[in-house]
Amino acid sequence: MIADRIEADYLVVGAGAGGMAFTDALIAESDRTAVLVDRRHAPGGHWNDAYPFVRLHQPSAYYGVNSLPLGRDSIDQSGPNAGFYEVASGPEICGYFDGAMRALLATGRVQFFPLSDYGAAPDGSHRIVSRVTGQERHVTVRRKLVDATYLETSVPATHRRNFEVDEGVRCVPINALARIDAPSARYVVLGSGKTAMDACLWLLDQGVSPTRVRWVKPREAWLHDRVYSQPLAQVGAMLEGVARQAEAAAAAETVADLFRRLEAAGQLLRIDERVTPTMYRCATVSARELQPLRRIEDVVRLGRVRRLAPHGMTLEHGSVNGAPDDLYIDCTAIAFGDTPVRPVFGADRITLQPLRTCQPCFNSALVGYLEATRDDLDEKNRLCPPNPYPARPKDWLRMFVASNMAQFNWSQDRDLAAWIERSRLNVSRGTKERRHEPEIRAPLQRLKQSMGPALENLVRLQQA
Repeated sequence: MIADRIEADYLVVGAGAGGMAFTDALIAESDRTAVLVDRRHAPGGHWNDAYPFVRLHQPSAYYGVNSLPLGRDSIDQSGPNAGFYEVASGPEICGYFDGAMRALLATGRVQFFPLSDYGAAPDGSHRIVSRVTGQERHVTVRRKLVDATYLETSVPATHRRNFEVDEGVRCVPINALARIDAPSARYVVLGSGKTAMDACLWLLDQGVSPTRVRWVKPREAWLHDRVYSQPLAQVGAMLEGVARQAEAAAAAETVADLFRRLEAAGQLLRIDERVTPTMYRCATVSARELQPLRRIEDVVRLGRVRRLAPHGMTLEHGSVNGAPDDLYIDCTAIAFGDTPVRPVFGADRITLQPLRTCQPCFNSALVGYLEATRDDLDEKNRLCPPNPYPARPKDWLRMFVASNMAQFNWSQDRDLAAWIERSRLNVSRGTKERRHEPEIRAPLQRLKQSMGPALENLVRLQQA
């Protein structure tokens, strides 16, 4: 089979949220061309594999790509997100990225190859192979390869279990909950993260009694309160939250004291206030979600599951009896692993990574903007120091320092600061024009006073 040959300025591997946000910004800010390739059938990355009732954990108002709004920037009037900006459902997000891709293709400067694998040819060139036809295409990349898969998300539907399941035991990923055709006497949720919380909340929302839910939690997690992650008309609450974080960071005497202060200030939450969290992954909840989760009393804290058998389970630190008709719900996939940090910008490669704390779309769009408008490699890397996703509570300190130092550097660059201010993916957009309003001015003044001491103290605590 003769391979097709195509050319483009950029070859973007991965058409998930990061790859899409990068490409959207690149195309908007330059006249360059791009080829996107993804092994899935449609853009949107892991959203194509997500469980049917999944929703964003952050407002739709600052998720997706810069050029296309997600939703109507409306405030929910009912449900666990009542009073906050809407959070899109999984199907809405998949449809959104389909529309965003259509808009990119309409420019005539973007090509998309779904259901295809990327690989380097023996001569070092780039190739794309269709999973459907086997058709091979060689891509001449005039500028750079963009790796949007370096921190690819693991999801329950596709991850490989790291525990044994005996014959006859019913163990399903969270995706299967929406297809239940008969009730179970007990539902056993495996995992400590936001996916496990979603599984518990879904079961309770369906009318399952908390007494019929067993929650196997290897660890307790620190969580963010959704009230402090709101944009637009509610951005004052977000600024208030950052001010409280800075004040806690400036005053803390030890790491343990820092987390006590953050919790007292409402900046970190935990489901079980009797257990000290050992996990932090930027998960966000509302008070309306915490209340039902706290009603689940059958909580197993014996570490990770090692084996599921018809009459119980074996864990790292013990065993628990069970029943043959228990339904185990696997929520143990870890969204992000411990991936080594790389420079974002290389001579012939861009590796998308986190910059600002827990804002993946904004981060990728910012990289796209800089690639389109700047040539100095060292300067671009200075503005984009990688800020890895967190896993442990102490990572909060590192992320706060790195995120706010980067924010300061961005603010000193006039063109970049102007782009950030108008970016729809920027959670704090609109702050500048509203800086004289009392609910904006007051936390900004406190931030100005406390940020310097906070950063200095956090550096000291990290080294202690």
